[in-house]
Amino acid sequence: MPAAHAPGVTVFLTGFSGAGKSTIADALIAELDAEDRPVTVLDGDVVRTHLSSELSFSREHRDLNIRRIGWVAGEVVKHGGTVVVAAIAPYEAAREEARALVEKHGRFVLVHLSTPLEVCEARDVKGLYARARAGEIPEFTGVSDPYEPPARAEVVVDTSVTPLVDAVALIRAAMDGR
Repeated sequence: MPAAHAPGVTVFLTGFSGAGKSTIADALIAELDAEDRPVTVLDGDVVRTHLSSELSFSREHRDLNIRRIGWVAGEVVKHGGTVVVAAIAPYEAAREEARALVEKHGRFVLVHLSTPLEVCEARDVKGLYARARAGEIPEFTGVSDPYEPPARAEVVVDTSVTPLVDAVALIRAAMDGR
């Protein structure tokens, strides 16, 4: 009889562009790597390049993109893996669908980066808010498209007031069921 493996877990980071998703994901991944814990990373920008390149930013296509991320995460979790997702994922229904796809096989930890829009816009590391405000980017979350805050986040972190090390510790506690 094969040995049972520990249930897998997906950490799903959601929030505005500039909220700190990639920064927190990188720090979390570094910590897990240091423990020799393999991690699958599903970064929204990378997924858009390799898995969803044909999709637009319409609500229907954003939902399909998040559904794809949820399905891939569920497949990894099914085999005991750890997944870190970093995606804006602005719509509640799509996030809950991703949760359902993962929870068929393991644990799902939704992390809402509640960093205020003004802070994210001031950071604007990619220059996207300025372009959206100039009308160059249609359907931009927080400017011309809504962000629906999660109703069931396991962890809520405002990166404008919570240090990175503390944010990662909160997420690790949730991953470990503490």
